[in-house]
Amino acid sequence: MTWIIAIPLIIIGVIGLFLINLYNSLSKLKMVVNEASADIETFLKQRYDMIPNLVEIVKGYAKHEKELFENVSKLRAQAMGAGNLSDKMALEGDLAKGLSKIFAIAESYPQLKANENFLNLQANLKDLETDLQKSRRFYNGTVKNFNTMLIVFPNNLVVKSLGFKDFPFFEAEEEEKKNVEIKF
Repeated sequence: MTWIIAIPLIIIGVIGLFLINLYNSLSKLKMVVNEASADIETFLKQRYDMIPNLVEIVKGYAKHEKELFENVSKLRAQAMGAGNLSDKMALEGDLAKGLSKIFAIAESYPQLKANENFLNLQANLKDLETDLQKSRRFYNGTVKNFNTMLIVFPNNLVVKSLGFKDFPFFEAEEEEKKNVEIKF
């Protein structure tokens, strides 16, 4: 008679421990993903803060590129106002293209290329892009670990009922995937 009661209690206990362990593991991984996302947000904020200075410096030399400067400023404002990381990711490709065009314009102006403020901003943006790239890789790694936990058996049977959803990967836009064309 005691075995009849003990066996179901043991089974319920094992299932309970499994669910507790799964929930805690996913909660910890979710925190790491959120931290990685916050790191990206921090670097993006730094980039957004540098863009007006860059635009103003280049604007003084290339007055006829008004449309490009307005577009970059508009994209910056949209990206800063984006509600979530997915929306920011969509805008980041266009913003990066705009910044590339600004740096391409700078190549046409030797005085601008010699401007100390411009050179400092360019170096800081380059360092920031490197840090941002590292943060994106870390984010994608943590998302991979989290999303893998969601789809493996037997986790996939219960994760939706625990309230967990997968996170999107930070992916390069199609334009960014193309080979860079170098002309001499």
